[in-house]
Amino acid sequence: MPSKKSPRKGSLQYWPRKRAAKFLPRVNWNAINSDTKGLKGFICYKAGMFSAYLKDNTPNSLTKGKKVTIPTTLIECPPMKIFSARFYKDKIVVKEILAENPEKELKRKIKIPKKKGGNLDEMKKEEFDDVSVLCYSVIKKTGIKKTPDMSEIGLGGNIDEKINFIKENLGKEMHFTDFFRKGGLIDVRGLTKGKGLQGPVKRFGIRLKQHKSEKGVRRPGSLGPWHPARVTFRVPMAGQLGMFTRVSYNHNIIENGNSEKNPQKFLKNIKNFGEIKTEFSILNGSIQGPAKRQMIITYPLRKSKKQEKKSYEFIELR
Repeated sequence: MPSKKSPRKGSLQYWPRKRAAKFLPRVNWNAINSDTKGLKGFICYKAGMFSAYLKDNTPNSLTKGKKVTIPTTLIECPPMKIFSARFYKDKIVVKEILAENPEKELKRKIKIPKKKGGNLDEMKKEEFDDVSVLCYSVIKKTGIKKTPDMSEIGLGGNIDEKINFIKENLGKEMHFTDFFRKGGLIDVRGLTKGKGLQGPVKRFGIRLKQHKSEKGVRRPGSLGPWHPARVTFRVPMAGQLGMFTRVSYNHNIIENGNSEKNPQKFLKNIKNFGEIKTEFSILNGSIQGPAKRQMIITYPLRKSKKQEKKSYEFIELR
């Protein structure tokens, strides 16, 4: 009879399993191609999950023309403002120009320098080859918290279109519905739920040992050989689980709306969240993180044909 083998179950793709240093992740904006001009991403907040009652208009679907119920996620999308414009030369920031009147709440987040850094019209094309914007969410319009979240957002279009976009929107509020349309695909980037210190069975999925095993059932049988006399990083051990940076790809935007213009019953008394007071969006499927978790919504990195074909006519949330 052959010897029983059970290699460790954890994926080294996500190693090391430690808590993320910050809530909003870094994004490779050059890899994300968008046909539209303007922001490639937006800061949003997870409100909760609902069952959406809608009509399926997907071609060649078994339920085409019928009313179906699917799991959805409701997110709140407060407006954003530009804090500064960053000019790059050979992937290095050569200059940063600040907006004139940033929000007072930003003083809790960062130290705002007194010097503004110059004027957009003074920048010459030879001095830079790319430009992006540092944006922050106008979170005071919601009931989530007071301190805004800030992240660098990439821009679509050529250099002239990027500069014109910054000039037009400097000091103004930018809205989610201006960049992400109903029926489009998006990626969600953020942190998963935090689970704290967990053992190797839950953390890596190793099997339980026999009930008469010495020194514990929910632990690995061996930490390694005598020689080399060390414990390698491949051994499944207890440690941090959750609060990991993950990307959830290709979610359909089922519905966009504004709670001020079109108030709905499902926007109030949301468990662990409260009330949605600004713009909102309903996404197909579930996304990572608990309620009130901040995340970055971006255009899709790689579109899925199956997800792109899906078409729904929204009726109500349940």
